[in-house]
Amino acid sequence: MKQAIVARTDIGMGQGKLAAQVAHASLSAYEDADSRTRKAWKGSGQKKVVLKGSGESELFELADRAESERLPHAIIRDAGHTQLDSGTVTTLAVGPGEDEVVDRVTGHLSLF
Repeated sequence: MKQAIVARTDIGMGQGKLAAQVAHASLSAYEDADSRTRKAWKGSGQKKVVLKGSGESELFELADRAESERLPHAIIRDAGHTQLDSGTVTTLAVGPGEDEVVDRVTGHLSLF
């Protein structure tokens, strides 16, 4: 099992901002999963990959695919306290889910 987190490359997030947004996305999608999925993912090491997304529209397209695959997912919008304007879409987490199902949604993206 794994989780894929897609982070936008077009908004110039610093490393700390990126790390925080990835963490927000991971936890939010985990909370969207059912208890069986959460338990299975935790028991298998909580594998995560961070991938490059080109922009907001791509993240929403991927979220729609995740929904179609019935995968837990979460779009994260920044609160606007530091680098970005409030409401800026920063990341999308897909999964946790079976590797091959997550890959149907995000497998074409490059590693961050």
